[in-house]
Amino acid sequence: MSLHKITAGSGYDYLTRQVAVQDSTEKGHLGLASYYTERGETPGQWVGSGMAGIDGLDAGDVVTAEQMQNLFGAGLHPLAQQRMDALQGPGLTEADYLAVSRLGSPFKIHANDVSPFRVEVAKRLAALNLLEGAPARSAVAADERARIRTEVGREFFQAEYGRDPVDARELAGLIAKLSRPQTTAIAGFDLTFSPVKSVSTLWALADPHTAAIIERAHHAAVADALKLIEDHALFTRTGAKGVRQVNVRGLVAAAFTHRDSRAGDPDLHTHVAVANKVQTLDGRWLSIDGRVLFKAKVTASETYNTALERHLADALGVQFVNRTTSAGRRPVREIDGVDPA
Repeated sequence: MSLHKITAGSGYDYLTRQVAVQDSTEKGHLGLASYYTERGETPGQWVGSGMAGIDGLDAGDVVTAEQMQNLFGAGLHPLAQQRMDALQGPGLTEADYLAVSRLGSPFKIHANDVSPFRVEVAKRLAALNLLEGAPARSAVAADERARIRTEVGREFFQAEYGRDPVDARELAGLIAKLSRPQTTAIAGFDLTFSPVKSVSTLWALADPHTAAIIERAHHAAVADALKLIEDHALFTRTGAKGVRQVNVRGLVAAAFTHRDSRAGDPDLHTHVAVANKVQTLDGRWLSIDGRVLFKAKVTASETYNTALERHLADALGVQFVNRTTSAGRRPVREIDGVDPA
């Protein structure tokens, strides 16, 4: 299992343009439903115990592009627009519409993460190059870059504080602050569950009945790993500076199963896009404590691997053996009898 962050705003587009359409870049502006129909693919499904807190949707329901945009793009309820359209009654206020469309606070999104300080430094570096007869984007010597950054930093310090910096350390502190890009909220986490190659090979070459058994075993192993995460690695934090770690009701996630790699070879795997929205036991919607989730990455991965072995052994009687890679790294557990070639 691999684990990667998904950023809010345009970052979620990775889900609809690649994850939701089998790692393809061919979808263009087609809706997900049209893509699935034309390509004969299985639509994504909502999964996770946290779906119990999402009014209007249940685990197992088909995922739409609009729902993903609401949840992963903005941090809103997946059915935000429908819920606002259905709101009726006298004296409705903006607060009423916000109440039915939100899941806690919307994501903070910065459209432009380039600070004015970095823009000004870039302008002066370009001007220096042009003055010396070099292309504007040419590399500048390290000492000249440091001089210009210090010069611009001093000007920004004077503009902000109305005085010169006391010492180099005070100036360096502001320059470091101004150099950092603005952060965009984390919209979720992409958990990708991939079996070893012998499993995908056997699945691809087997008869339809056996292939279906292998795919069911894969999904059962994914469910086992997700349950481990929900039971032992899913929390949020509350209080000043998140001092208190509290339990939550479960994952809100969209699962997409793919059947080949970008290279076109058999590669059964499932992306589980976990929303960075979890509901506390008292009903509040907050963000996931990502530190605990990342610490559980290896454990969840091993849970998936061992569960898949167990499910396949029980269903088909196959055996797994250690197979040393050509690089001599840690042995990989592959199905005995599936030729590496």
